[in-house]
Parts: sequence; structure tokens; C-alpha cells
Amino acid sequence: MNQENQVTGATIWLTGLPSAGKTTIAYELAGRLREEGHRVEVLDGDEIRTFLTAGLGFSREDRHANVQRIGFLADLLARNGVKTLVPVIAPYTDSREAVRKRHQASGAAYIEVHVATPVEVCSERDVKGLYAKQAAGEISGLTGVDDPYEEPESPDLRLESHTQTVQESAAALHALLAERGLA
Repeated sequence: MNQENQVTGATIWLTGLPSAGKTTIAYELAGRLREEGHRVEVLDGDEIRTFLTAGLGFSREDRHANVQRIGFLADLLARNGVKTLVPVIAPYTDSREAVRKRHQASGAAYIEVHVATPVEVCSERDVKGLYAKQAAGEISGLTGVDDPYEEPESPDLRLESHTQTVQESAAALHALLAERGLA
């Protein structure tokens, strides 16, 4: 690997339902990229909501604002040579498209990955207990259940995390990055 590739930044946005496997795949890929000498950051949606976008709720407007703020930060990092992995639901097509356009305008590489795990599998995984809370009537507005999730029509990569291991998903994404000269 040459030094130029190691300092080429990119945003890799992993979108999908809650408990689809976005964050797990992102951290698996991050470890692999770091071992290869890349500068890597993971902008985890839950951490971002705690530290950067606290105060935003889950209305369509607030979700859009959340995605735009994360997109701004991802673009900033990518333009400065960081592989920025963004495991964030980003349920609306227009929000994701605005982030893609921001990256196009700045010249930063942007890759959209749809972690296409069926809602039935996500609700079985229920990593944060959200599906159980929604079923019990404790919360509403759960993406993919009683709030919309607009699947990407033509993502750069679609991962079926329910039919492959985390390592296989991360390897498929790594292969795409290598194909595009980013890994």
C-alpha cells in the first residue's frame, strides 16, 4: 500500500434499521483499516446524539438536522484524510442525498452502504431493546416499525448482514473500498 492511499479520506455511510448490524460492521472494518495504517474514525449515531446533537428529537425535521450535522462532520474528516465510518440509520432518502451532495461539492469520497437486514431479524436481535419497548407501547416512532425507513434504491453496496458474518460483511465493504482506491 502506498502512502497516498493511507491519507485519502472518505465517508462510508452505513444506513439501515435499528439492530441491522451497522455499528458492528463499522467497528470490524475500522479495525482492519487501522491495521493497514489508515486514519479512521467511527461516528456512531448513539454517541453523536449524546455529544453533538443532544436536544434533537425524532421528528422528521430533527432526524434530518441530525443527519446533516453528522454529514458535515464526516465530510470535514474525509477532506482531511480520515476514513470516516458512519453507522447511522438516516431513514430519509432526501437527507442521505443532501449528505452525498455535500461530499460531491467538496470533492470528498462518499460511499453509501445499505445494511439490508429485514425488520423481523432486527426485532429478534433487538440490541437496545427498542423493538420490545415499541411492542409494549412504551415508545413510538421506531424506524421501520411505526416510523418510515426509505431504503436506498441504488446504494454503492448492499450488505445482507443476516446471511453473512460480520467479518464477511466487513470484507465485502473493504473490497469495495479497495476497488475504488480507498483501501
